[in-house]
Amino acid sequence: MMIGKVIGNVWATRKEDTLSGLKLMVVQRLDAAKGGSHESFVAVDCVGAGIGEQVLVTTGSSARKALDNEHAPVDAAIVGIIDEVQAKAED
Repeated sequence: MMIGKVIGNVWATRKEDTLSGLKLMVVQRLDAAKGGSHESFVAVDCVGAGIGEQVLVTTGSSARKALDNEHAPVDAAIVGIIDEVQAKAED
């Protein structure tokens, strides 16, 4: 799993049938220890996250399991909204 920040929405009027009804969000991966940010990616929202919130994201087959649909073409899913992160920076 990884920590990210929701930075936007994705609207797609035409998409694979198994994606119908799913909320797609743009997430920027964060480095909790060093405070930096990395690439952004699209994730399916399973928990009702909003723009600006820090979220917990799972990827790969775990993302499809979070949706309870093993056949969906999903590689990332938001599975939690983070209240607080405590991390010590590496030396």
